[in-house]
Parts: sequence; structure tokens; C-alpha cells
Amino acid sequence: MLRSLWSFLKRHKKKCLVLGTFLGGVYLLGKYGQKKIREIQEQEAAEYIAQARRQYHFESNQRTCNMTVLSMLPTLRDALMHQLNSESLTSLLKNRPANKLEIWEDLKIISFTRSIVAVYSTCMLVVLLRVQLNIIGGYIYLDNAALCKNGTTPLAPPEVQQQYLSSIQHLLGDGLTELITIVKQAVYKVFGSISLKHTLSLLELEQKLKDIREVVEHRESDQIASYSPLCHYLMPDEENPLATQACGLTERDIATIKLLNETRDMLESPDFSTVLSTCLNRGFSRLLDNMAEFFRPTEQDLSQNGSVNSLSSVSLPLAKIIPIINGQIHSVCSETPSHFVQDLLMMEQVKDFAANVYEAFSTPQQLEK
Repeated sequence: MLRSLWSFLKRHKKKCLVLGTFLGGVYLLGKYGQKKIREIQEQEAAEYIAQARRQYHFESNQRTCNMTVLSMLPTLRDALMHQLNSESLTSLLKNRPANKLEIWEDLKIISFTRSIVAVYSTCMLVVLLRVQLNIIGGYIYLDNAALCKNGTTPLAPPEVQQQYLSSIQHLLGDGLTELITIVKQAVYKVFGSISLKHTLSLLELEQKLKDIREVVEHRESDQIASYSPLCHYLMPDEENPLATQACGLTERDIATIKLLNETRDMLESPDFSTVLSTCLNRGFSRLLDNMAEFFRPTEQDLSQNGSVNSLSSVSLPLAKIIPIINGQIHSVCSETPSHFVQDLLMMEQVKDFAANVYEAFSTPQQLEK
């Protein structure tokens, strides 16, 4: 049998070689295919794990953003109440001074200015911290993902993070003071000539707030700019002391300047302007909702007019509206999550914008910049 098999192989030598080569190729190809499939599966698993880690880190970062906003609101409120001290004026009025009317006029301007600036600055704080903490969060993710090994300097070491995040003090300091000045001028322009006895409905009050916003947000000198004029109050001008030190800059300073420039670019983007404008619309809407409680029609109004449109039917003298608007700062700048702050923190536009910022700064391509 072996001899006949050997004879068969000799007669079909070439065919057997071709067949053997073919079968060996199929075997090797199968092994190679299995290896590639295994590599693809491992790569997909690694990418899934990396994406899950990044998503977890992002969500954790957003919780940090929310807590940071809430922790900074008392500081913002105290700064506003210090610069716009309406309480001292109300104390003077209790003593029935001779210049009572003059004090009331001052109280009118300060009360509206204080609550309007509270809305502006709280919205700015929410969106600015979303930008800053997601830029830093993206860099921290890259550092933690060990993409900066082999002796490469971390993108955002703790000292750089601290120096960079301290720039928020501009909004709570010089930026806030400048914003107060601009808003006070706008309030005086809109309310300065209105008598304390003049009555306003909630609808009319809403229009007055819109008039003030128009003055603040669309000043003629800023028309040529493609970004919101409110950016000026969020960060100092580019010619800041840190950047003007031509020599003697440390690596930490250079890294901080890079972060600040990236933040400024983000603040001057159309997306930022849109998100900030949306937050302001929500903020002023919530402010009016809070005040609407004081404009509810009485039973007498309902019996006289039947179906009443509460937005226009109930009017209050400006002198009665002043203490209402004056007290709104405690609702707007509340460290206890109020409806006002919760509305801003939970807005889908803010969440989407934060996700886009984080995505832009947590990808490996950032290392190549």
C-alpha cells in the first residue's frame, strides 16, 4: 500500500506540491486573519475603555464645575452688596431725613443696578467656569492617560492650574466694577426720569429690562467686534502683566499664558456668545418670574375684570417695585441651589458647550500643538 501511495505521489508530484502550497497558504491566511481579528477586537475594547474613562472624567468634571459655581456665589454676592450698598440707604430712610426724595432716587438706581448686575455676573460665572474647568479637565485627562510620559513635561501641572484658575478673580474684581459702572449708566438712562409714583405692570417692567440690556450688550463702540462686548468683563486684556514680561518668564508662566490665550479664543467664539446670550435670556426670565409673585391680581381685580392678564393688568408704583427688585440678589446669588442657579447649570446648551470644549482639549492632538 505504501509503495502504491509513493507511486501515486511521484506521478502527481507537481499537483501535490501545488495542493500543499495552497493548503499551507490557506492555513497561514487563516492564522493571520484570526490574529487581525483579535487585534481589532483588542483595539475596539481599548477604545471603548478609553471612551468610558473619558466620559466618566467629563461627568466628574461637570460636578466639580457646579460645586465651584455654588461655592463662589457668596463671594460674588458680597462684592456686589459692598459696591452697591442699598442697605445703608434704607437705614437712612428710616430716620426720615430731609433729603428723603434724593435718597429714594439713589436707592432706585442702586437697587435695579444690583439685581441686574447679579444676573449678568452669575451667568458669566457659570459659562466662564465651564470653559476654564473643561480646558483644564481636558489637559488633566491627557496627563492621567499617560500620554505625557518619557520625560515630557505635564500639560497642566498643579501650579499652572492654580495660576490659571486665579484669573477668575478678574470677573469678581476689576471686571465686576466695570460692569457695575456700565449697567448703572444704562439703568439711569432708562429709569432716571421715571417718577417714584409712576406705576408699571410686569409687562412694562420686562420691556424696561430689555431696554437696559440693549444699552449694555450693544454699545456702539463694540459694533465692529465679532464677539460679545461682555467678554471684556470676563478676562483682562491681552496686555496683562504676565504676558508683558519679555524676559524672565518661567515654564509655568508660559504654560499659563498658553491656557489664557486658549481661553480667550474660546470666549471670543460665536458658540460662546450664543451660549452666554441664552443664559442671560433664561436668567432675566427667571428674575421676572420671581417678581411675578408680587404682581398677582387681587380678588377685587378678578371680580372687576373677570379674566385678567396678570402681565399687564396689575401695576405697582415704582416705589413699591424698588424693594422687590432690591431683594432679588439673594435669590440670584444663592449658594443654596435655587431655581435661578439650577436653571443655568442644567441648561442643555451649557452642557453641550461644555462637552465640546472638553472634547477639543482632551484629544491626543492637543499634544501636537
